[in-house]
Amino acid sequence: MILPLKIPGTVYPRLFMHVVRVEIQRNNFELDYFLNAVKPSSSRFDLAVRLEDKEELAHSGNLKDENLEAESDTADSGASTPISVGDVYGLDGEDKRRVLDLNEKVREKINKLVELKKQKQSFFSTRRFWFPFGILLGTFLGTILIDPANVPIEIPAQLALLLEHSQSNFSSLITNIIPDIDIETEWLSKRFEMEWEAFKTRIPELWKLNNDGREFKVGERMRDERGLEVNYPVILVPGIISTGLESWSTSKEYKDWFREKVWGGLTMLSQVTFNREKWINAVLLDSETGLDPPGVRVRAAQGIDAASSFVQGYWLWSKVVENLAVVGYDTNNLLLAAYDWRLSFWNLEERDGYFTRLKNSVELMRKRQGKKVVLVAHSMGSSVTLWVESPQFGGGGPTWVEDNIEAFISVAGTHLGVPKAMTAFLSGEMKDTVELNPAGAYVLERFFSRKERAKLFRSWAGSASMWIKGGNAIWGNHTHAPDDLDNCTTSHGTFLSFRPSELLGANANEEGNANISMPSDTKNLTAEDAGTWILEHTPVAFQKMMATNYSCGIERDEEKLKENDNDPTKWSNPLESRLPNAPSMKIFCIYGHGKETERSYWYARGEYEYDDSFADAASAVCEDTNNCTSPRAPLDMPLSRKNWIDFEISDEKALPRTKNGVKIGEGDGTVTLLSLGAMCVEGWKRPRWNPSGIKVVTTELPHLPTPSIPRGGANTSDHVDILGSTGLNELIVKVATGVGDEIEDTFVSRIREYAARIPWD
Repeated sequence: MILPLKIPGTVYPRLFMHVVRVEIQRNNFELDYFLNAVKPSSSRFDLAVRLEDKEELAHSGNLKDENLEAESDTADSGASTPISVGDVYGLDGEDKRRVLDLNEKVREKINKLVELKKQKQSFFSTRRFWFPFGILLGTFLGTILIDPANVPIEIPAQLALLLEHSQSNFSSLITNIIPDIDIETEWLSKRFEMEWEAFKTRIPELWKLNNDGREFKVGERMRDERGLEVNYPVILVPGIISTGLESWSTSKEYKDWFREKVWGGLTMLSQVTFNREKWINAVLLDSETGLDPPGVRVRAAQGIDAASSFVQGYWLWSKVVENLAVVGYDTNNLLLAAYDWRLSFWNLEERDGYFTRLKNSVELMRKRQGKKVVLVAHSMGSSVTLWVESPQFGGGGPTWVEDNIEAFISVAGTHLGVPKAMTAFLSGEMKDTVELNPAGAYVLERFFSRKERAKLFRSWAGSASMWIKGGNAIWGNHTHAPDDLDNCTTSHGTFLSFRPSELLGANANEEGNANISMPSDTKNLTAEDAGTWILEHTPVAFQKMMATNYSCGIERDEEKLKENDNDPTKWSNPLESRLPNAPSMKIFCIYGHGKETERSYWYARGEYEYDDSFADAASAVCEDTNNCTSPRAPLDMPLSRKNWIDFEISDEKALPRTKNGVKIGEGDGTVTLLSLGAMCVEGWKRPRWNPSGIKVVTTELPHLPTPSIPRGGANTSDHVDILGSTGLNELIVKVATGVGDEIEDTFVSRIREYAARIPWD
């Protein structure tokens, strides 16, 4: 817009007619007039035209202080000599007053812009922050996603040839100068190798997220120092969420994703980010059948690469594979038995024939190699392997395990369930989500809400195999639990605790409502009570799935345990099923200890809401084929209540400690100590559950991570990172190469004391 300002004293002598339209949109004021004016020698009109642009620049922070102040000075100069009729325009009366008023408003606006510019911007909204932040972020992603191939493990071949060529010349030169000195021709090479090794150890630790210098080291040392080599064939069974999933859908909507990974790999990250709804529908299972929904086919990737890494730079089984390869293993005697971990164990056989194929693979390896097979299972995979021997799922018969399996290695096995699975089914939460800062929690909730996460977890029937087992006998009652600490202030036996209503503040409701109340019939819940209560607060389809696929109690009657040999719902629960008839087989329980693990919870309740099920109602109302609604029945009221982990409760001085509503226990960061070791040190020592007397060896690995290495280094015992630890790889190589008898019980926790407190009989 063009705004007339004051006329400087110097003007050009030549006159011209100029039409000026004055507009002030902010004040809804418009002035049209004709005037005779002289063109000023200064940039008066330029200043007027630029005034609106400078307001926008001031708001964006790009207007320079000195320029704005200079403009203000120009406007204010000569303020005592306002424009008059005889000066330039020849205006009088009402027109003169309006021009003077407009001139005053312009001066006020410039001053306002000066003040606006003087207000300091937040540092985090400036380019001085975002530019270096972008550089650092790009560098970080580059270091974790790109292998440091420019730092070779061995001396480069070209450099080795150059060194060999220069050795003799250097030796001859020194001998000619000082004849009495005898220079060994290998001295330079050895010295250089020492310097090269020192250089490799100084590689920045950030580069060591994927390749940290320990590749193949365990296998090389055991091969070179002890002469160990391949003996028994090995089959690896991954845990939940480890196996990559591929889309085999050919429908129009998913055709462009054909053979791409929808779980695992960088393609998954892209799909989740840019096609969230489409991705959720792809990995979600039908709530009624537990299989693929119509128009979608997702299958487990196959081969060693199916679970070697989750995404590039984040290894899973690759360290184990590398060390086994050093002692002679390859695809002829090493197999990774990938499976679709979303399916219930029953549907794994019904849809994919997984257990039949696994049985055939074991038999083929035994026949070709002439040796029994070693099974190595991680996490939930420890429960999967129990199905192979059954008549219906594998058809191995009563002596099949004895004839075909040399040893079973359970790595961080979820034998008695995982507490965090319970809260995931109930409210879509766990320790990892409630510990997010408010900004992170807000972003997560908006992008992938608790309700959406809970719906996804419930559709994955395979994850329900980690429902906690044994009830109060294993997990405790209102007064005590087997793993309670000495002098504890609260017991882990109270699995879900609720604050009394009078202690709940308005801020307890994350939705911002102050109407939280605790009904009189709500009380603190033990493991058994919590299991029933969670089922009551989940959809009917999930309840049916649990009833038809799993059993989570404890069976002490030996006759009933024999009957359970033919009941598939019992096989994933070691407290309701027996170990196979395989007296020569050995079981190795290997797991970590020393990392904070969620054990029990504080929960809060909010307002009532509708659940996912509908009561009987009238037929759907359709305005057109694309706009149909199903009205709820008149008496169909919101009977379900919002529930969430009460993240406001934290008490570092309590025993056990409470962090953001989570009571901390012992374990490997994911699975609690009771689930990891109780069956290994007590349950399977009893003939009731181990009738053939299979030898069970327990090895606990202390969690001693290196802080400077992103995933802890050689001595980590985190639930996932233990797959790359030196201790675990040594044990696996020993069993595979035939020296597993050297492994003995090793304990760093109080698991034997805790297990002895459990009422097994």
